[in-house]
Amino acid sequence: MYNLLALDLDGTLLNENHEISETNKHMLYEAKKRGVKKEYRKLAKKYHPDANPGNQKAEEKFKDISEAYEVLGNKEKRHKYDTFGSQGGFQNGYDFDPSQFGYGGNTHYKYSTGGGDGFSDFFNTLFGGGANFENMFGSSSGRRREHGSAYNRGIDGKDIEVKVNITAQEGFLGEQKKISIRVGEDTKTINYKVPIGIQEGEKIRLRGQGHKGRSGGKDGDLYIMFHFKKQEGMMLEGANLYLDIEVYPWESALGTQKSVQTLDDKISIKIPAGIQTGKKIRVSKKGYISKDSSRGDLYLNIKIVNPESISDEMMELFKKMKDLEDA
Repeated sequence: MYNLLALDLDGTLLNENHEISETNKHMLYEAKKRGVKKEYRKLAKKYHPDANPGNQKAEEKFKDISEAYEVLGNKEKRHKYDTFGSQGGFQNGYDFDPSQFGYGGNTHYKYSTGGGDGFSDFFNTLFGGGANFENMFGSSSGRRREHGSAYNRGIDGKDIEVKVNITAQEGFLGEQKKISIRVGEDTKTINYKVPIGIQEGEKIRLRGQGHKGRSGGKDGDLYIMFHFKKQEGMMLEGANLYLDIEVYPWESALGTQKSVQTLDDKISIKIPAGIQTGKKIRVSKKGYISKDSSRGDLYLNIKIVNPESISDEMMELFKKMKDLEDA
């Protein structure tokens, strides 16, 4: 076992009955536990599966190290094993998560008994016959299977996060889409639905569509983050939709009717006479959609533009307008 040598140089370790007090026992236990923890950290880092991908021997070593630390690092469990041995209830369900020590955030270990022993045979080596902690960690992991002890471990697959670009129309309608992602050595195509009313930067999770788990570990998840494509003349602000609408100079001066394509249909809008560039016309409940199915408003931003081609007659009219303005 892992021994600690304590020397009573000043005569304060033992009491008048030449026994170690409970306080000193606790102090010695804590010192011993720190040594075990230090050794565990060093060996766990060395043999962790993430640091040894595909190395089965390293994985077996890490299993031994983790299981040993489960008992060595816990005073109650160690005392229970010292007292009751394999009859102490060490069976089916003791979990160990090394992420609490900074190793492998998605790694989870669970060991259970596979026969009458009630515990892994390497614990008999660890706690009996004078074997020490270092010898146990240095021994071959192959012999611990001889008595049929089952050790179940799982390494969860890593999550995957991807970004996709969608249009405001796709977010409004909640359309079905496909995405191809690289998972290990393979490329797979996944169908997903854009949630109606999704907002910029929001994510959805597709369970089990990430990297594959190993040795019984669960598969990772796929996270899809949504971004809206930049569409000229269109902007989303929450559930409100802003659209640029172009009008000719005479339309702005005299007023007119304009047909406007919204996210779900076409509407006819009256442009009042004398309207100026930068003015906005609000159309209630014709904007984007919220997750509670309520509609935002549509804001039409007026932009006065000239025709791409101007005839001679039109040019003469512009000159007359200028003369009237100067008069």
